[in-house]
Amino acid sequence: MFKEIKHDLAIRPIFHQLEQRIEVHIFVAFLAYCLQVTLKARLKPLAGGLTPRQALDKFKAVQMVDVHIPTQDGRELILPRYMQPVADLRMLLQQLHLQLPAQPPPRIAPAQLSSATKAAETAAV
Repeated sequence: MFKEIKHDLAIRPIFHQLEQRIEVHIFVAFLAYCLQVTLKARLKPLAGGLTPRQALDKFKAVQMVDVHIPTQDGRELILPRYMQPVADLRMLLQQLHLQLPAQPPPRIAPAQLSSATKAAETAAV
């Protein structure tokens, strides 16, 4: 089973020196195993022919993008957005009784210093 999961999760052996890192690595591997088994169990009655690997491949299509919009006062409005899922992924989400979270709220980045201002500040120091 772990060989299958290592292949599906595309992981490779990792060698740790510290005991705490070994324990964390084992915990993360076990958590991945639990998620894999849970996904497999949820897919079986709802989408019997779909493997966890195929389902994860469908979810890979959802990407986050940051839209940067400059403001007149030099700041930047950043709109983090995920791309809307394609039809087959929407159907899979519906079958699994899942929904994507609401789009994240926008954030405002501070004004960027011009290169002339940066050079002047560096020279003053």
